[in-house]
Amino acid sequence: MAVASNVEAVPGSAGATPPGTLKRAIAASAIGNATEWFDYGIYAYGVTYISAALFPGSTQEATLFALATFAISFLVRPFGGLFWGPLGDRLGRKSVLAFTILMMSGSTVCIGLVPSYESVGLWAPALLVALRMVQGFSTGGEYGGAATFMAEYAPDDRRGFCGSFLEFGTLGGFSLGALLMLGFSLALGDAAMHDWGWRLPFLVAAPLGLIGLYLRARMEDTPVFREVENADAQEKEVGVEFRDLVTLYLKPLLALAGLVVALNVVNYTLLSYMPTYFATHLGLTTDQALVVPIIGMLFMMLFLPFVGALSDRIGRKPLWWISLVGLFVMAVPLYHLMAANLAGAVVGFALLGLLYVPQLATISATFPAMFPTHVRFAGFAIAYNISTSLFGGTAPAVNAWLIDLTGSNLVPAYFMMGACVIGGIALLFVVETAGHSLRGTEIPGTRASVRELEELDAVSPTAEAAI
Repeated sequence: MAVASNVEAVPGSAGATPPGTLKRAIAASAIGNATEWFDYGIYAYGVTYISAALFPGSTQEATLFALATFAISFLVRPFGGLFWGPLGDRLGRKSVLAFTILMMSGSTVCIGLVPSYESVGLWAPALLVALRMVQGFSTGGEYGGAATFMAEYAPDDRRGFCGSFLEFGTLGGFSLGALLMLGFSLALGDAAMHDWGWRLPFLVAAPLGLIGLYLRARMEDTPVFREVENADAQEKEVGVEFRDLVTLYLKPLLALAGLVVALNVVNYTLLSYMPTYFATHLGLTTDQALVVPIIGMLFMMLFLPFVGALSDRIGRKPLWWISLVGLFVMAVPLYHLMAANLAGAVVGFALLGLLYVPQLATISATFPAMFPTHVRFAGFAIAYNISTSLFGGTAPAVNAWLIDLTGSNLVPAYFMMGACVIGGIALLFVVETAGHSLRGTEIPGTRASVRELEELDAVSPTAEAAI
């Protein structure tokens, strides 16, 4: 497959990863992301049941409390990034990913076991908040580690295609959680769901976590990391790594944070907030409000691998420009379409999702490549999670609050548009890395990286020979 047309072919390919190893790396990465988003799916689609069971007050007040609790977990994510990121750059990606998937799946299972507010009073929301914070802390290392793991295993000319399956896991996990919550709702009825049925989907996280741990335990660490480790070039101290990130890599840190504003405002508005928005503000029934986003997500999943492969040919930045400009122009018209009727809601959501796909499909290829190997995990995890905590997980609660404040149902569209402007500004400062190797201690796609790879290949023709 050809490299991006606006990027020179460079030395330093990591060599041919055996197909079986590459498939296991993709599965090991994607399962953790699927587990994370499985929790988001059952929480977002079961928020009415969770709020009624675990929070006091009226239905509206309890729902706002539940959405705020969803946002609280994101406030902890930067601390997870600060902890797990440097650890992953010093000890390896694999070790961190084994811990994070156990913490994520375990806390999700425990949410399904929290006693009701009627039984234990304020201990119920307190326990929920504590478990959501554990999830946020573990997720601070999970996503950055999984994307880095995937990117460093993928061939340079297929990184976009391989990385798209991590986001396939995102939508697959979210859809599975949503379908389970919807399926139990239809099968058990409203009374049983409010009483105990809402807990069942949370318990499914146990086997998901165990499968992910098994897959990750069978993998070696990435060839790119092992090459740096064998050269004794990884960061030795957390303080030194933080200093290097701030002094040497501030530009990619800020650029990644800006891209994440656009990415996650759209993401959490579409995937997490829309069931509540459809039911509360557009008048759809509870079941219709759940079904519309599921149809849209399944539609998006069909395009992810194709768009990921396209990014390997034309580059990541052109696809991001298409997505950002398209969402800015079409957000308001498509929200008007969704407000028309059920068919308009299905078509409008699907089209918004399709415009979002170029961002989603290329995250795992774009973001890890913005940093060199020895600070990649930390740089990605810290910038991504700080931005996500401020603008991603808060999106459902902010949208709900602004709609109540302004009385306008178009608030989510305006919120998306503003986020896309921030993302466009950040994209101006991003280096195109399609087709470039992730090896070495220089930022991929730069002239310094090309020179370093030439020097590495003069000593050792392939990464495999070096390790």
